[in-house]
Amino acid sequence: MDLKQGDRPWMGESAIKKTTRPSRTLLVSLALIFVLVTYQLRVWVNILREANTPLRNDANKGSSPFRWPDISPSKELEYYECYDKFQCARLELPMDYNGTDTPDNKIAIAIIRQPAKVHVSDPRYGGAILVNPGGPGGSGVAKVLYHGELIQQVVDSDRTLNESHDSDKYFDIIGFDPRGVNHSTPVLSCFQDNFARQVWNLQSEAEGILGSSGASLRIAWRRARALADGCSSRLDGSNQTILEHVNTTPVAADMAEIIERHGQWREKQGQQAQRAYNTAHKCHADNEIISRTRWNKGREKLLYWGFSYGTLLGSTFAAMYPERVERVALDGVVNAEDYYHGPWTSNLRDTDRILEKLFIYCDQGGPEQCRFWRTGGPQAIQAAYEKLLVDIWDDPLSVVGDQRRGPEIITWSDLKMIVKDALYQPVIFGPVMAELLQDITNGTGSVFADYKEKKRTPACRSSECIADGPFSEACTSPGWNEMEATRAVLCTDAEGIGSFTEDEFRVYWEQVQDQSASMGDFWAQTRLDCAGWRKLAKWRFAGPFAGNTSHPILWIGNTYDTVTPLWNAHRMSEYFPGSVVLQQDSEGHCSITAPSLCTAKAVRSYFQTGVLPAQGTVCVPEVKPFGIKASSEQALTVKDTELLAALTRVAETMSFV
Repeated sequence: MDLKQGDRPWMGESAIKKTTRPSRTLLVSLALIFVLVTYQLRVWVNILREANTPLRNDANKGSSPFRWPDISPSKELEYYECYDKFQCARLELPMDYNGTDTPDNKIAIAIIRQPAKVHVSDPRYGGAILVNPGGPGGSGVAKVLYHGELIQQVVDSDRTLNESHDSDKYFDIIGFDPRGVNHSTPVLSCFQDNFARQVWNLQSEAEGILGSSGASLRIAWRRARALADGCSSRLDGSNQTILEHVNTTPVAADMAEIIERHGQWREKQGQQAQRAYNTAHKCHADNEIISRTRWNKGREKLLYWGFSYGTLLGSTFAAMYPERVERVALDGVVNAEDYYHGPWTSNLRDTDRILEKLFIYCDQGGPEQCRFWRTGGPQAIQAAYEKLLVDIWDDPLSVVGDQRRGPEIITWSDLKMIVKDALYQPVIFGPVMAELLQDITNGTGSVFADYKEKKRTPACRSSECIADGPFSEACTSPGWNEMEATRAVLCTDAEGIGSFTEDEFRVYWEQVQDQSASMGDFWAQTRLDCAGWRKLAKWRFAGPFAGNTSHPILWIGNTYDTVTPLWNAHRMSEYFPGSVVLQQDSEGHCSITAPSLCTAKAVRSYFQTGVLPAQGTVCVPEVKPFGIKASSEQALTVKDTELLAALTRVAETMSFV
């Protein structure tokens, strides 16, 4: 239901009463919180910028910097040294797998490889694990750039190379930018340059989210239609058919091609190693390395770890190619039936429970850990939050500028946005949410204004963009088009998902609002973004989304997940015989947002040996929001300490915001 001027946002049943404000946290604690906020907000933008930093190839040392476009796409994997310790390639694949082999029917997939600790000829080489961070529209290149080594710490044997056995495995970690995303070409772009895209986003921020005013639906509806019509018209040309080929089905086929080309590359590496070995040992009949690295043409199997939307990609691959599954771990599970066929109503089952738990953890953490703490327990904290929702709805907070930024206004939409961030990543953003809520309560808003300012990334037209003109390659930097890529995938995956009237959408909006007061407005916007999307996918796998895989799948779900409830994992497991659901007793989106040694060791065991955890296994995280200890206080081994440090770094640098 669209709120009219003067209406109140949803309120819980808790009584609202004034409470005594706790003593102020130490200045040092506030500084640490501010540093954390700043770091977390900048990290993903920095990842994408790093992914666009010029590279250097060994052959070009001392010459001009090397860039992604300087790698010529090839039909085989041809790796170049990049980003100091990585290897990069651009794999040429068909845009339309069912089309003709013409120059216009080509795409180039950007691929990055974190090399294994051992050579592919080593018996301890375990293969290449593909990763997908979610989205849709997330960059696998950026994921591996920032987390590749950390992922290796989870999946590799915990034995050092000197103490390991042939049964201990060490893996390549491979990330790829799905078609239309980041460094893969051609790139989807519905704006003439980054500056125009940033203006559009700032307009969205100023207008507020769904439910922020009586006019919010009318404005959001027309903005969605304008963008959908503009994208469809812009990409209607003969050389811009990529919009019809970015859905999940061809991306799953791309993964099949990537593992095939990796098998081909592995065989060549093995042949070279065998020749070198035979020459060094003066033997000519030894073919052990060749046998171990042989390319299984058409039968290469997938090792994969996918998160969020990446679970949908993984389950789609498993349904299309069940005989090619070797290890597939899926964390934060999407319900494939609801995703592909609509109406997208299975996502918010547990979302509001996360907010309830945050109030409980805030109470347990006390005023030193939770700046929004109130005497009277979780109910008092919830009441203070609900009162704040009403107050800022009626009277947004103006914030004067200072020497670091200009003036700001803190609105109901801003408050809901920080709550959304905390729902996705409670351990990291729960304390940030509490700090910002208290900042509003104090009537200053300066910390919140700093937070808003740091979420914005300046977008200036480069001299190359000005010279080359609108919609040129120079005008859209890699990573900036994630909004268009996300919509293009979502709106072409589910046939007819954007075919609704404004009144029909209002009914859907009410439905998801009833499911989650804290997240319903945002989730409704996800579907609204598809309103009027004209382009349809040329190739859609119609299912069934099930299969008797050659090795069982490992599904992972939090007890309370923001948009991929644990129920989804159990539902999907029913369609894949032998698969197992591992539950992590934590809150937030995907298990990796709450580090757990138990979960990490289960994932490691799965990739090392193929052994699944026992059905019904529940892992606990090491920490809950606001510093609450969740696991036992037993002393950690050196290896566990190192593993926990890696998991913590992943959690701190994940980006769902």
